[in-house]
Amino acid sequence: MESVQSESVLDVVIVGGGLVGMSLALALDRVPGLRTLAVEAQPAPSPQAPRWDERHFALGRASTLALDDLGVAYGAAGQHPIRRIHVSRRGAFGRSVLDAATHGLPAFGQIVPARQLAGALEDAMARTTRLERWRPARLQDFAAHDDHVALNLRIGDETRQVQTRLLVAADGTDSVIRNTVNIPLQRHDYVQTALVTAIEVERDLDGCAYERFTDSGPIALLPLDRRRVGLVMTLTTEQAAAAQAMSDDDFLAFAEQRFGTRLGRWRRVGQRQPWPLKLQFAERVIDRRVAVIGNAAQTLHPIGAQGFNLGLRDALALAEVAAAHRDDAGSVQALADYAERRRDDRERTARFSDALARFMASELPIGPLRSLALMSAEHIPLLRDALVRSAMGFR
Repeated sequence: MESVQSESVLDVVIVGGGLVGMSLALALDRVPGLRTLAVEAQPAPSPQAPRWDERHFALGRASTLALDDLGVAYGAAGQHPIRRIHVSRRGAFGRSVLDAATHGLPAFGQIVPARQLAGALEDAMARTTRLERWRPARLQDFAAHDDHVALNLRIGDETRQVQTRLLVAADGTDSVIRNTVNIPLQRHDYVQTALVTAIEVERDLDGCAYERFTDSGPIALLPLDRRRVGLVMTLTTEQAAAAQAMSDDDFLAFAEQRFGTRLGRWRRVGQRQPWPLKLQFAERVIDRRVAVIGNAAQTLHPIGAQGFNLGLRDALALAEVAAAHRDDAGSVQALADYAERRRDDRERTARFSDALARFMASELPIGPLRSLALMSAEHIPLLRDALVRSAMGFR
C-alpha cells in the first residue's frame, strides 16, 4: 500500500472539458472545502459567430432548472421553448401530441444552440472561486492506490504529477480512462447516420417539436426562431451518404417527402453534418477510485434527445455524492453510492431509447401495433404522464 499526506491530495480531478465535465466542475465548486482540478485537452475556445445551421441541444425542463441553479446563463428564458411534442409514424394512422399547457407548464424544455450552451458553461467556469483548471493538458497515465490516484499530466513540454482521492472520466465516447481500467461495454451499431442541419419551412412550428418515425429511422424537427427549424434526420448509412451528396434542392425535396407536408414547402437548408449512430453502454460506472460520467458512461441513439440530459444527471448525482463524502469522495462507499444512484436511470433511459429506435424502424409487420402505441401514449393517463416526465428529464 502506498499512501500520501492528505494535505497534498486533491479531492477530485475531472478529465474532460466537454459540457458534462464542465457541469460537474461547476457543481463541485459549490461544495465548501472540496479541492477540484479540471483537466482539459483543448485550449480555451475563441469566440464564434452564430451559425445559421449549427447543432442544437434539446434540454428537458429538469436540465434547464439544473443549469439555472448552477448559474449557467444559456439563453433568455423561453428563447426556443418546446411547448408541444408531436410524435407520428410515416404510413401509420396513429399519432400522439403532448401539450405542456395541459400539464400546467410553460414548456417541456428548451432548444439551445450548442455554441451558446458551451459558451454559457465557459462563462460560468470563469466565475468559479475554488476550482483549478489546467488547459490544454493531457492525461498521460495514472495508477490507483488504496487511498488516492496518482496522475501524470502533460502540459506543453512539462509533466506534472498530482494525486487525487477521486478521478472522474468525463473524456467522451472513446474514454481513455474507462478503457484503461477495462470497464466492459455493451455496443450496438445501428448502421445509421444522423444528418444534422437547419432548414427554413413555410409554416411556423410555434414551439412544437416533431418526431416522425420512418423505416430507416426518425426525423426530428426542433423549433427555432420563426420558420427556421433544426433538422435531425436518421438514415441508413448508405442513404445518408447519398443524401449528403445531393444538391440543396434535391435534399430539401427528399427530406420534405420523408416528413410530409404539414409544415408546407421546405425552402432553405444549411450545411449538413453527418453523425454515425451507435449505442455504447458501460456495464459499470465505477472502478477503484474512478467514476465515469456522460458519454464515457453511455452514448445513446439521439431519439428522444436524452444524451446530454442523462449526462447532466450523472454529473449532478456525482456532485451530491462528493458533497456527502467530502472527507473522501473516492472511497468505496462513495463510489458505491454513486453507482446505486445512477443504475436505474441509466438502464431505463438506454433501454427506452434503444427499444424505441428498433421498434419504430422494425421491418416486421407490426404497423397496427405501432399505431396503437402512438394513440395510447396520448390517451392513457399513466403512459402519458410517464412520457411527460421523460420529456422533461425528471426521474
